[in-house]
Amino acid sequence: MKERTLFPLLAVFVLLSASLTFAQTAGSQHGVVVVPYSTQEMPWDAGFRAHTNHLIMVRPDFTGTSPSGETPGSLSCVYQTVSGPSGCPISTSTTVATGGSGIIAIVDAFDYPTAASDFVTFSGKFGLPTGNNCNGGKPCFRVVYASGTQPRANCGWAQEAALDIEWAHAMAPNAQIVLVEAASNSFSNLFAAVDVATGIVTSGGGSGEVSMSWGGSEFSGESSNDSHFATTGVVYFASSGDSGGKVIYPSAAPNVISAGGTTVNRTSGNFTGESAWGSGGGGPSADEAEPSYQSVVTTVNLNGARGTPDFSFDSDPNTGVSVYDSTRCQGFSGWLVFGGTSVASPSLSGIVNLAHYTHPTTTEEHALIYGTYNSSNYSTDIFDIKAGSNGFGALTGWDFATGVGSNKGLSGK
Repeated sequence: MKERTLFPLLAVFVLLSASLTFAQTAGSQHGVVVVPYSTQEMPWDAGFRAHTNHLIMVRPDFTGTSPSGETPGSLSCVYQTVSGPSGCPISTSTTVATGGSGIIAIVDAFDYPTAASDFVTFSGKFGLPTGNNCNGGKPCFRVVYASGTQPRANCGWAQEAALDIEWAHAMAPNAQIVLVEAASNSFSNLFAAVDVATGIVTSGGGSGEVSMSWGGSEFSGESSNDSHFATTGVVYFASSGDSGGKVIYPSAAPNVISAGGTTVNRTSGNFTGESAWGSGGGGPSADEAEPSYQSVVTTVNLNGARGTPDFSFDSDPNTGVSVYDSTRCQGFSGWLVFGGTSVASPSLSGIVNLAHYTHPTTTEEHALIYGTYNSSNYSTDIFDIKAGSNGFGALTGWDFATGVGSNKGLSGK
């Protein structure tokens, strides 16, 4: 009842206090970044409940009737998973990948009632497969209730789920996307849903990815939950968070790929590079010890702590992605533009899926990422992001702002 009483006041506060965020690159429209209620972490949530990591960019010309952010084609071009036109303009970069295999399981909380129809609308707009046309003639999308019972709906988490299922599909169109809905956003229910998702991935072909675009402030004893992310044949991804220079869990778990955030810079509509997104999460963990794969990091002194993020993707709402969600929330529905590291987790899970026919474990994926970072192929396989700051400056090499950097092609992933 307490949360019901607070919700209207908090929603109004969030909308009124949403930062007026001006685009950092030429050609972008000014707009307001709205922080959904589900992305707010309340003081009493720490260690008990997770929050989403998505933000909404609302521009003056918002109508919700057509896509107005980055598209599957434009970011596939930017990250070189397909061949696209020079400069990867949003309007003319229409080629999407045709690969992907196995299952990408998306774990979110509560029910997203229009998930199936929204998935079809998004896919149809960008020429992505639907129906039984994925993973060797299997359903491209389905929903599973982790507890066995349909959860109650929550529109903020529905926005999160829309972003997650659509952008995992965008990056790996032929992989099956399974939305696993936890009964609530309590960590206990979400970790139970992760276990269900793991079982779906391993039983549906033996390998694939699990994406978690949620998290919460680190808490004492969090490492006791790390066993949820240790199954062979599954690569786990989690958003690094939307509070610059802060570490969240489960992104900090050593067997999770921590997905950080960047800004995609464009001049006259053409891609010119990336910089660290100012609100991207990252830093040294207060609870998790430095894993062996990070022993190759010499640009930053980790002081024995797990450092996040590992790998990054476009997350700045100023350069946000197009998402379709017909479930109305805080006055918004239809085609929206989302940012936040919630974009990074499903998108990177899709890129890693696309890169592998036989999917590695998270341990093997970390070895690939950090092995590439520590090799002569670093500059050819990864964008080393050297500009920008999330409180920690982007450096030459690994840093707390973007990890090793962002994706360049499908080698070394």
